[in-house]
Order: sequence, then C-alpha cells, then structure tokens
Amino acid sequence: MNQLRPSVCIDAVFEGIPAADAIRYVKQAGISAFEFWGWWDRDLDEIELARDECGLQIAACCTKFISLVDASCRNEYLAGVEASIATARRLNCPTLISQVGDAMPGVTRQVQHQSLVDGLREAAPMLESAGVTLVIEPLNELIDHAGYYLVRSDEAFQIIEQVNSPNIKVVFDIYHQQISEGQLIANMTANIDKIAHFHAAGNPGRMELNIGELHYPSIFDAIHQTGYDGHVGLEYWPRHDPLKGLTEVANWFRKGN
Repeated sequence: MNQLRPSVCIDAVFEGIPAADAIRYVKQAGISAFEFWGWWDRDLDEIELARDECGLQIAACCTKFISLVDASCRNEYLAGVEASIATARRLNCPTLISQVGDAMPGVTRQVQHQSLVDGLREAAPMLESAGVTLVIEPLNELIDHAGYYLVRSDEAFQIIEQVNSPNIKVVFDIYHQQISEGQLIANMTANIDKIAHFHAAGNPGRMELNIGELHYPSIFDAIHQTGYDGHVGLEYWPRHDPLKGLTEVANWFRKGN
C-alpha cells in the first residue's frame, strides 16, 4: 500500500543532542525513520548502532555542499556525489539531498540552469547503477537562504524533465515553497512524479507543524491521494516539547494512512 511516512530530521528537531540519543527519541515518538544533513562530519558507526538498536530506517542524508550552477566545480561535485553514494549504500539510505549552490553574479540564469542540467546528467549513471535517488532542493531566498539559485519548484521540475533520469528528482520543501510561491497542493500534486522526498515545517517561524498558517492534515491528505509512496522529513526547530510535537504528527499519519 502506498504511504506517506514521517522521517525526523534529527539535526533540526533535536539540534545539539547527541545523534544516538536523538535517534532513541525518534523511536520513542513512534516514528520509524530519521534523516540528517552532512554525513562527512558524523560518527557513522554511532548512527548505525543506534539505528539498529531502535529498528529504524535512515530516510535521507545530504551530498557535499558543492555548487552545481558553477561548471568549474563540476568534477568536485561529481566526486562528492560518488562519495555520498558509497555512504548511502553503507547506511541503506535510499535518498541523497543535494542543494545546488548560490546564484553566480554576472552569469545569466540560462547558463547556470544549463550547468545544473549538465552536472546532474553526468551524475545520473552513478546513481542509477547504485539504486540511489538524488533530489535537488529549491529553497526560499526571502528569509533563510538569500542568494540561493534555485528558488521555485517550477524551475526544479523543468530541470528534472531535462535530465530525464528515474534517479534524479526533487525534494519539495513545503515550508520553503510556501514562502517562495504558494499554491502548494496544486504544484505538488501536478508534479508528484518528479518528487521523491518532502520536507515540512510550520510557517512562519519554521516551527512545529501545528503552529502557523499551513494546515498540514489537508496537505498530507492531498499528497496521500496521489499515491505517493515515500517520506516527508520533519525539518523544523520546535518551540515546545519536541517529543510531544512528534507524537502528535505521528498520530496524524496513522489516521491518514
């Protein structure tokens, strides 16, 4: 059965807490998956031990933060993807999240867009051979990521169409796209085949999902109705007891699925 399943971003929800303890809290909240950002500065042995102890899945982690819009960084980016694939396979992690870099002053968007497409096309064979999916992430530039290149989902979806690989898609961050463009349900559901991961946070403030202007039960129901089968990463900074908030979200998913 197709399901939308929660995954806790331990670097956000449990910021400052040792990874092993954070993973145990995820288990305590009744959620079966977690994710984190950079793997290269982490104790992966510790993460694996805690994952296995709790019987959880690692839903996603990040590639190295190297620009895709700057063609002169292409080889470095591809080397980072190769190393990230090796880590993903070690961790049995199906999804790698890739940011694309800041916009380059004095360079046209057409040139930067093409660099993105070309770089991802070169990465595609490695990902397809390994059975790992890479997702590029549009972010908002108004509040959190001034200067970032990829802001709107429509350009991200266009890039995915041009790359044309089953292993390269979009992570649709609901919080970021509410700020960047709105029309969340329409944009997500019309392009669900190009999305392989979601992120979620309340807006304004990037806090718990039940605070702010976004009605997440309706958003999650719309995603579920598309037949999407995958994770939504809970990537927020809690204002209240993080376990209480996660338990409430876990109950949403149990009722919705």
